[in-house]
This record gives sequence, structure tokens and C-alpha cells, in this order.
Amino acid sequence: MQGSTVDTAENMVSAAEHNGAASHHEEHPDHRMFGLLVFLAAESMIFLGLFIAYMSFRLISTEWPPAGTPELELLLPGINTIILISSSFVIHKADTDVKQDNVKGLRLWFAITAVMGAIFLAGQIYEYTHLEFGLTENIFASTFYVLTGFHGLHVFVGLLLMLAVLWRSRQAGHYSHENHFGVEAVELYWHFVDVIWIVLFAILYLW
Repeated sequence: MQGSTVDTAENMVSAAEHNGAASHHEEHPDHRMFGLLVFLAAESMIFLGLFIAYMSFRLISTEWPPAGTPELELLLPGINTIILISSSFVIHKADTDVKQDNVKGLRLWFAITAVMGAIFLAGQIYEYTHLEFGLTENIFASTFYVLTGFHGLHVFVGLLLMLAVLWRSRQAGHYSHENHFGVEAVELYWHFVDVIWIVLFAILYLW
């Protein structure tokens, strides 16, 4: 009889703790993804302003690029574009694996994506060192460096975020099918970086 009473008390405490945790969760919902979306929306506005400025300069200019400006090469930026777009599919594999509790797969695909991002940055630096115009050459050169440099900064931040996820994944159970916000956040950020580059590549190199 006494044992039954103790079991009943324990069950009541357990139920109370569960209800308390649920109530606490309801009082403090997770707004992290919303915060990330607001951040990306703000970054989009910055890029939009830069794109509009570039297009305005082009439309009011009688000659674009200004006379004497060497033409941009398409081969290296084209390869870079393929690498960056492909990396979006690779990082999505990591998100798929972590939702199946495959942490090793998460690490593999994040590592590959990070390497692809690093190759993209290396290609951009190589292009910078071989361009025949500098930052202050003319309005085209200035906007070119600002747009590509600002995007390159975002790629670099994305690499740091991937390394942070890889470091945290060393802790057993840190990422799982129930807890994978960090993975999803980095994936969403990386898709944002890719979309921005597609627009940037189109207006700088193809238009």
C-alpha cells in the first residue's frame, strides 16, 4: 500500500513537471527562425539598394562600362557560379541527414560545402589580382568591387558558421532530428548567399 502511494506521488510529480515544461514552452516560443528571416530580409534590402545604385549608374551613363575599362572575363566567374549553386544542393544533404540522426553525414556534407565555398572565395581573390582596373578607376570599377566584395564577405561569414556547426557536432547529441536549428539556419543563410550571387552575376557579367 505504501509502495503504491509512493508510485502515485512520483507519477503526479512527473506529470506536473511535464505540464510545467509544456507551459513554459508555450509562454516562451522559439523565435530564432523568425529572427533569422528578419536578418536576411534586412540584408536583402542592403543588396537591393546596391543593385539599384548599379543599375541607375548604368542607365544614366552614355557608355557602360566607361571607355577604357577592360571587359570582364566570364570563364572563372562562370565556374565559380556553378560551384556556389552546386554547394546549395550539397548543404541540403546535410540537413536531410541530420533529420535522420546521421551526424556523420551532416559533418561530411557541411565539410564539402565549406570547401566549395572556400574555392569560390579563392577564385574571387584570383580574379581580383588579375583584373586590369582598380577600385577607384571609375564608377563601374567601384560598384563592381563593392558588390562582389560585400557578397564575398557574406560567403566568408557562411564559412565561419559552417565551421561552428562542425565544431559543435563533435558533442554527442548536440544535433539530432529534434534539435537541428543551427543546421537549418546555416543552410537557409547559404541559400540566401547563392541567390544573391545569381542576381549579382547576371547584372555584372551578363547584362
